[in-house]
Amino acid sequence: MLLQRILTALVLIPLIVGAVFYLPSNAYFSYFSVVMAVIVLIGAWEWTNLVSMDKLWMKLLFLVMLILPMIGITLWTQFLELMANLLEWQDLKEYSGIIDWAVFPPVLLWVLIMILIRQVPSHCLELQIKLPYKALLGWFVLLSAWMFISRIHTLYGAEMVMYFLLLIWIADIAAYFTGKKFGKNKLAPDISPGKTIEGMYGALGSAIFTAVALGMYYKFPLLNASDFVLLSVLTVLISIYGDLFFSLVKRQKGVKDSGFILPGHGGILDRVDSVIAAAPFFYAGIFLISRGIFA
Repeated sequence: MLLQRILTALVLIPLIVGAVFYLPSNAYFSYFSVVMAVIVLIGAWEWTNLVSMDKLWMKLLFLVMLILPMIGITLWTQFLELMANLLEWQDLKEYSGIIDWAVFPPVLLWVLIMILIRQVPSHCLELQIKLPYKALLGWFVLLSAWMFISRIHTLYGAEMVMYFLLLIWIADIAAYFTGKKFGKNKLAPDISPGKTIEGMYGALGSAIFTAVALGMYYKFPLLNASDFVLLSVLTVLISIYGDLFFSLVKRQKGVKDSGFILPGHGGILDRVDSVIAAAPFFYAGIFLISRGIFA
């Protein structure tokens, strides 16, 4: 299984890196966002299976309800760029505040999910939510993830997206090997027996290392570097509980994986669960730091 996972990763990583760096993205149109939309829609299909949305028309309606706001957000961004050019505004980041501030509801949702899973995991497992609310929850977190990872790429560049992905990947690897070597205390045994508190600390430690390395590479001022370290650690923390959230949903469904499209890994949601939770949080941090709120 581990070999299969490694082989699949070796195929996927160059494709992801290529998409991040070589797919054009600007204020008018982003091919990167289109690719991210396809990945999210595959994950959305898997979500319909996890929440027992069994009828085909319901699955298709769920996908349409994601596609329509994706198109709307893209058209809105294009409109803002057109107005900026007409009025000679300088920077898309300076006049797209409506979308920027919309990042905080998903951030608060993921913080709430983290607290609930940490404090009352057994109650979370027993919680019975009606299908419309499960659909709404999946719609909200998937759309938020797409929107804000796309905006990181458009507004802050491919290197920032790559850093974000590396941050999550390195943390995942560090958690796995730290947990294997030192893991004794379970993080949330009712939800994911394999995850340990020691593994979580390994992931958080890797976030500090990754952020410090980036700060040294770009020679960040000390204050900005410390902000970035804090953001990286908190982003990884949220990503861990994003993983646990999707594990909880799978456990309620009684399945191990969300799908089977990726050999050795399972489905799309099995690979991007951490990213879905962390993307809005990371974007919110960049948004605040770039405006000097933490500086």
